[in-house]
Amino acid sequence: MTAWLERHRFLLTFALLSLFMGVSVGLAKVTTTLYALHLGAQGWVLGSIAAAQSLGLLFSSLPMGVLVERYGPTRLFMAGSLIAGLLYLLLPLLPSSLFLLFMTALVSLVMPARFVSLNTVFMAALERMGEARAGWYRGTHMSGMFLIGPLLAAVVVQVLGHAGSYWLIAAMFFVTIGLSPLVLSQYRAPRRDEGWQDAGMGEVLRGVLADPLARRLAWHEGAIQALNMYYAFYIVVIAVQSLGLPAAGAGSLVAVQGAAFVFALFLLGGWVGRLGCQALSLGALLVVLAALTLAFAARPVWLWGGGAMLGLGLGLLQIHNLTQFSRVGARLGHGRVAGFSALAGPAGSLVGGLLGGTLGQWIGLQMVFLVFVPLFLSLALLSRRHPLPCPDAA
Repeated sequence: MTAWLERHRFLLTFALLSLFMGVSVGLAKVTTTLYALHLGAQGWVLGSIAAAQSLGLLFSSLPMGVLVERYGPTRLFMAGSLIAGLLYLLLPLLPSSLFLLFMTALVSLVMPARFVSLNTVFMAALERMGEARAGWYRGTHMSGMFLIGPLLAAVVVQVLGHAGSYWLIAAMFFVTIGLSPLVLSQYRAPRRDEGWQDAGMGEVLRGVLADPLARRLAWHEGAIQALNMYYAFYIVVIAVQSLGLPAAGAGSLVAVQGAAFVFALFLLGGWVGRLGCQALSLGALLVVLAALTLAFAARPVWLWGGGAMLGLGLGLLQIHNLTQFSRVGARLGHGRVAGFSALAGPAGSLVGGLLGGTLGQWIGLQMVFLVFVPLFLSLALLSRRHPLPCPDAA
């Protein structure tokens, strides 16, 4: 047992840090949704608050990837955690929907300093750990973000109030400052040609965009995160406003989808590796079926079933994408590819958040799930006609 722990010490330490970070983010996301409803946010304001959780990431993800390559992940992670924690301390001081929108956007601006740093470290480590563990980082993070955090949110808000919940979140961010060197200090940047790190931001972006595989993976990541964001934010609104569920019941819908997502990330990595490119089309078809179920669900049990199916499908797609991004990172640089993938995901999340405030008002929030059906159906068909350069199934 001792030998096993020693052999997997990095992975276990990394998983614990990622889990703790995920809990704080999941708690923050559901608290923000409940606080927005408490403040009476509706329509475009509610949609903007959902989108603001990703807006800042669009501007800072790629620069953070370059900064991580130049200065290392530890300092960037600590600075991002400190600033985000301070913003969460200030957030509940002014009970206004517009102030909530503004502060949420500011928090999203500094969050890439944390997760791009962690992504970079994991991409480098994945080369020696193998594909079977490709989903572990995202799995532990999502365990906290979509399972533990949402379940805690309703209880924490009830006991501590919205302000107390945000102060607890701030404290959790500060704790990660002390924990991060245990993981991030083990990162060793790969040796590159002289002048490689001195490339300008435009040159870095052009270099990544010139890679066909990177562009396609970015599209996949954007689609995954758009649907993830829409479900995580608006399923709470659907459950509370349309089906009359209490906050705890609404939070459980997020947790069900998160549990299925995490199950796939932890346990299906080896299976995805054996399936090869077929995992991409299978995951996309599961997502299509889940979106149809969620769109027409009239009872909570169908929402739970659709959420579980959605988690499995998105989990398969995420494992495949993480593995492919790691391979691209080995060629182009882990930091810049981590930043680019972190740019693609929030871009999708931004679209997912805005859909509720725009289309949701016209066709209803549940019907918006139908918008994702042709998107993932085309992904499944494209993966058949033009497969990615992934290993053949065993």
